[in-house]
Amino acid sequence: MLFLARTLLVAVLGALMTAPVLQAEEWSPAITIGTQEVGLTVGYLLPHRLTEDHVTKQQGPALMPSWMMTLTDPIGPGWLRGQISIGAEMVYLQFREPILTHGIGFAPRIKYTFVVLDRLRPYLEFAGGPFWTDLGGQIPEEANEFNFVVTGGVGVSWFITSHVAFNAGYRFHHISNAGTQYPNLGLNASLPFGGFSFYF
Repeated sequence: MLFLARTLLVAVLGALMTAPVLQAEEWSPAITIGTQEVGLTVGYLLPHRLTEDHVTKQQGPALMPSWMMTLTDPIGPGWLRGQISIGAEMVYLQFREPILTHGIGFAPRIKYTFVVLDRLRPYLEFAGGPFWTDLGGQIPEEANEFNFVVTGGVGVSWFITSHVAFNAGYRFHHISNAGTQYPNLGLNASLPFGGFSFYF
């Protein structure tokens, strides 16, 4: 994780150093149909035990590289005005509790970004897809290693330049095997996150 954090920092500093020098009033994010977004997000899972049968305290770091494309120009009235993007992300989790295990998955993703505040852009997002973890079968909530991951959350993007944004937010994170094998109580967690997006 330290190596990834250093790599992310170097990439952001490089983008800032090569970005055109512009006065504050001279630019705003120009996200149009077809604009692509490459992002790198890191976070930390914090467990939720929703019932008495949920006993595992799974927690650990998360890494989520992503790609998205903007599908619409701004739509909607007033404060609801925003843009729709779709794409996909890889999900890597390292569970440090109750034992050191790993998980990796692929999740199609959709995002609605509110544009009324110009450079400060709140968004809603949802993603879900297949997920494999060797934690499955070793805890009472999950019987097998093949599962699905579903996340939904809110975030905000602050555009540092017209092509680089800092992101921060929160996701609710759910892992289960969709009833393909029992037990299947599922694992639930909060996932606060931060990261950067690059637009081109």
